Amino acid sequence: MKKFLIMFVMLVSGLTLAAQTKQAEIKFDKIVNNFGTFSEKNPVQKCVFTFTNTGSAPLVINQAVASCGCTVPAYTKTPIKPGEKGEIKVTYNGKGVFPGHFKKTITVRTNAATELIRLYIEGEMQEAK
Repeated sequence: MKKFLIMFVMLVSGLTLAAQTKQAEIKFDKIVNNFGTFSEKNPVQKCVFTFTNTGSAPLVINQAVASCGCTVPAYTKTPIKPGEKGEIKVTYNGKGVFPGHFKKTITVRTNAATELIRLYIEGEMQEAK
């Protein structure tokens, strides 16, 4: 009987602690940005991905890495409190890149329940005439 009582108390304590664990959660307004068609004369394109911390703990972006050196992400470095917004600014520089369609990936690592998220930029750079 003592063993059963001890096991029951440990189980209830464990479930109580698990229920109290606060977790950050990230929600993006969009995960794809299409620049459309632009000229090789104007190769630099910029966009902003806005997100909200919908969780109950501060959200920290640990890393944002692009799939190519032509794409540079800049992100909010400070913790984002629950309910607040943050942003990831992405700059694509097509200078020295062959004209045509492109699709690049930005991998975002966070402390949220969903630790890894991929954002995408795409567009069509036309040859300068």
